[in-house]
Amino acid sequence: MEWLIVDGYNMIGAWPELAELKQVDLASARDRLIEWMAEYQAFTGIKVIVVFDAPHVQGMERKMKHFGIEILFTRENETADERIEKLASQLADGKEKVYVATSDFTEQWVIFGRGAYRKSARELYHELSVIQKKIAKKAKKIAESKPAASIPLADEVAEIFEKWRRGE
Repeated sequence: MEWLIVDGYNMIGAWPELAELKQVDLASARDRLIEWMAEYQAFTGIKVIVVFDAPHVQGMERKMKHFGIEILFTRENETADERIEKLASQLADGKEKVYVATSDFTEQWVIFGRGAYRKSARELYHELSVIQKKIAKKAKKIAESKPAASIPLADEVAEIFEKWRRGE
């Protein structure tokens, strides 16, 4: 199994749409990131964990699932980097392939030492953009392939119904 551990606030600060949204509503920026990571997980099959620092969210450590994504808020005196390092060590046990999405250069070197791979915020953003385009293309293809009526009709019958609808 493959895992992607995401430094949530690092992505929010680095991705243009989320950085802009953060200025207005940080919670909405977090929600949007989680939605995008759910799309990523559904498309790639890679399990995603998003980690957020406690300083931005008051209260105790929290762990929850939303859209199938595991979301962690660190303890008050724990950084996202510390939690990510622990997770990378636990998951990268030789059987699991673990990626960590962060643009924090120091953190990238630490996670290399823990047996994980890194993805920069820019790399993950580009990968997600490609995935979203593929999803949109696939959705369009599915929508176009659906019949206009719920009951498939022969062309002659459809033509007769169309004439009736027009009052001809």
